[in-house]
Amino acid sequence: MRKFPKCNHPKLCNPKKKERMITLKTIISRRTLVRIISFATAIIAVLAAADIMYMCRLSRAERSIEYRYQEAVEELAQSADKISATLTKGLYASSPRMMQKLSSELLSEASDAKNALTKLPVATSNLEKTEKFLSQIGNYAYSLSATAADGMAPSYEDYQTMSTLCDNAEAFSDELWSLKSKLLTNDRTITELFSELEDGGESFLADGLSTVEEGFENTPKLIYDGPFSDHILEKTSQMLENAEEISEDEAREIAANYCGLEPYQLKTAEYSEEGAMPSYRFTANGVSCSVTKNGGYVAYMLKRQNVKSSNISAEEAVESARSYLDSMGIESMTETYYETYNGVCTVNFAYSENGVTCYTDLIKVAVSLDDGEIIGYDARGFLINHVERTLSEPVLSETECQSDLSPMLSVISSQLAVIPSDSVEEKLCYEYKCQSTDGRSVLVYVNTETGEEEDILILLETEGSVLTI
Repeated sequence: MRKFPKCNHPKLCNPKKKERMITLKTIISRRTLVRIISFATAIIAVLAAADIMYMCRLSRAERSIEYRYQEAVEELAQSADKISATLTKGLYASSPRMMQKLSSELLSEASDAKNALTKLPVATSNLEKTEKFLSQIGNYAYSLSATAADGMAPSYEDYQTMSTLCDNAEAFSDELWSLKSKLLTNDRTITELFSELEDGGESFLADGLSTVEEGFENTPKLIYDGPFSDHILEKTSQMLENAEEISEDEAREIAANYCGLEPYQLKTAEYSEEGAMPSYRFTANGVSCSVTKNGGYVAYMLKRQNVKSSNISAEEAVESARSYLDSMGIESMTETYYETYNGVCTVNFAYSENGVTCYTDLIKVAVSLDDGEIIGYDARGFLINHVERTLSEPVLSETECQSDLSPMLSVISSQLAVIPSDSVEEKLCYEYKCQSTDGRSVLVYVNTETGEEEDILILLETEGSVLTI
């Protein structure tokens, strides 16, 4: 085997020199490693700090969102408290001035509640009835304000409605405060809970909102919001404008007849009603009646009565209301819709002329289901809107207008009807009562001159009530 020659180079083959070179390389390697570790540690520290800062910001953002949601629930509960309190005050108010003040507050509170509702991360479909309730509160407040602006006192139905809405607002508030308390003590975030709610998950939040929605299922349809019923007091009455003025004693006789009392039992109220319908106002124990100064027509009559039982049906109540109008000599009125609540059936009558139903000319009669007694009468819609009409012949035929209805509807019956528009102008329409493909009863109003759909209402027929939405 060949051997390599021995190295005798003084620099390359010096063992001590070779050892020093190895030691130097080791030192350099260690320094490099330390530098690498130092740089790596620094980078990790920077990244960790950035991550911590990001997490802190994210945490602050999440806390901010959570706080806003908590705040929205609280705002909604507080608004419900205020609505309940204002409606309660309304039950004790009698002067138009006070009612106008409370109506303004109610309108503002309903707006605040709707604003708080929009801040919650929940689809409106999950709170449809809640949103509708708050909208009704706002619209109802506007209606009360308009009535009060004309110097009119609240009607019997107004007090009934305020009482009902007050109960609903109070229950709404209680459930919201309970929900707020559970959200504060729960380990999970509101964002997570609402996210699960959208996915159909079950939790105390889902149960709470479901309870809130169910609380509005029994809310009776507001009569003012019924079919074309609240264009009342928005114009001067032609019927009263040229009528002869009567004396207070004559008005007292008329009021006594409507109330079933003797004239001496009625006292003149502290203030008379002015505005668009100047009237004498009389009171007795639990009875209030207003008679117009021009023409001597009864504008409204109401009796305070706590109905404790229901001994007659809604259909019998409708007949009692009809008999009452007949006994008062009020003719050409057709019952349209009625509502039963708290033992009282309120029947809407519309004026009918030559087969045309005038939904502008309304009279409401409230009947006790205890014994059939008439405890409320409101003819203000009729007195304000009724005129001797000369209705023009329809430009379009009934068949022509019907041909443009939705294919989802089948016509059951039709008739001519006069309805108001947003501008208080009356419009002659064909009223089509239809059945939808999903079994609902629907009313469609088509302008006889233009063929345009003027309004669509869904007819709700339940035990004791026939209403529209």
